[in-house]
Amino acid sequence: MIADNIIQAMALPQDARISHRVPKKLLLEQGAPTAADKRYIQDGIEELLWTAALKPTNIGIASYSDESREYLEIAVLSMFLRPQAKVQRLIELIHRAIPYPIVLIVTHDEEQLTLSLAHKRFSQNESGKTVVDGSIVTIVLSPITEMEKTFLDSFAMTAQPAQNLFVLYRSWIERIEMLAAARITGRFVPDATPEHSSVRRKVLTERAQLERELALLRAQAAKEKQINRRVDLNLSIKKLEARLKERLAQL
Repeated sequence: MIADNIIQAMALPQDARISHRVPKKLLLEQGAPTAADKRYIQDGIEELLWTAALKPTNIGIASYSDESREYLEIAVLSMFLRPQAKVQRLIELIHRAIPYPIVLIVTHDEEQLTLSLAHKRFSQNESGKTVVDGSIVTIVLSPITEMEKTFLDSFAMTAQPAQNLFVLYRSWIERIEMLAAARITGRFVPDATPEHSSVRRKVLTERAQLERELALLRAQAAKEKQINRRVDLNLSIKKLEARLKERLAQL
């Protein structure tokens, strides 16, 4: 699978396509807060393309603004990484560097694809600046199974609610969360209510936290030599596993 497959699945109007190359110099100036980040950008990115600019004038969907954010445009970017690139860190840096909400399509590790989105809001500390609002939502789309095909079929812009750009972008984020949940439940099911979407997001967030805690406890248990301490760790592991199972049942 290639990045163009996702772009085609989004069914973007031709008027929104631009395909401009983003210079590394710009990223180094605006998106690299540390010397290490500068190396990640310089050594890890093969190419970054601004693939499309989704605006009210070319997609027929209104802009959005409130006291927290202003969505005048959604950017679609395609990033191609070199082997051994710091994938997750580069994804984070790109979302932070671009002032618009972006749909970021990342090709890495021999044609493996990662799709990521993140809401933006006004910075509380710097006037005129935007920051990532909440977590960056990512999903790996390789290999492509029937479930991923169903997801891509649902990802077309014309299949999303179109009240404004914020609602459109939020819907794309929710589609990614649906796929993440579907990989657990085995069913790709659209939300019945907005409340269901909120519950799913909380469950997925808690799942990630619980799995990190479980990995830490299992590593400690594997190294522990005192029997009593190992028993205590195993009991903690079982409690967390039960809690995780209970939370996943809510998906």
